[in-house]
Amino acid sequence: MANIKFFDLFAGIGGFRMGLENTGHKPVGWCEYDKFAQESYKAIYNIEGEYFNEDARKIKPKELPDFDILAAGFPCQSFSIAGKRKGFEDTRGTLFFEIARIARKKLPKILLLENVKGLLNHSNGETFLKIIKTLDELGYDAEWQVLNSKDFSKEKRPTPQNRERLFIIGHLRGESTRKIFPFYRKIRGNIKYAHFDRTQTYRVLETNGISSCCTTSSTGGRQVQKLLTDDGFRQISPKEYWRLQGFPDWAFEKAAEINSDTQLYIQAGNSVTVNVIEAIGERLGD
Repeated sequence: MANIKFFDLFAGIGGFRMGLENTGHKPVGWCEYDKFAQESYKAIYNIEGEYFNEDARKIKPKELPDFDILAAGFPCQSFSIAGKRKGFEDTRGTLFFEIARIARKKLPKILLLENVKGLLNHSNGETFLKIIKTLDELGYDAEWQVLNSKDFSKEKRPTPQNRERLFIIGHLRGESTRKIFPFYRKIRGNIKYAHFDRTQTYRVLETNGISSCCTTSSTGGRQVQKLLTDDGFRQISPKEYWRLQGFPDWAFEKAAEINSDTQLYIQAGNSVTVNVIEAIGERLGD
């Protein structure tokens, strides 16, 4: 399924987009609610002629262009498990419902979804089960794997970050049969990072050459990982935060022209790691 067309839902700064574009796939549109992330996205990518809506809840599927893959790192909203209904209808009130609503009408061949590792255990596994049942109801067979950004470092674009994220791929029955998972990669970065423990002021933790996870709360001071240099420790810069997520410097520099450092940290912390998406995108193109 080479050169697939994709729609970038909950786009952020385009981690999905950059990874998929880097492997030859074509965007047809995007959706992002945060105004600052929107401006970064527009600065980094050529969006001329593409569909855009800032609010996933307001997307009318019939107005969307056709696409083969729906990519979405959906926000980690809680699911209620009190209702008696199962599957699609039981996800109302969550942003995952918007993925399901669009998929039901557009029926893309692939759903490429990302969330935190903890989704597997949320509400004793009931939340994840509800998601898989919803995908089944919509006509998708699912596979999933927890992938760590540190395992996808490249020589020119290392991502030595301990960032475990759950990836779910839905295959539309009768249309998509190529299995993507599992990955067995174990590629380690050689950049030495350390960070301050958030519970014990100024205590430096051993990290074995791997940064802790970039988060949206790490916007300054002791919350940001520290880089070990010959002169001691210093705070990781926003540019290095973006590098840990696999973004090239030119993309960061375009975003830095219109954002504060605080926003740049937040945007990187919210993003999916580009290198991981590239690895998935390469298999989608087989």
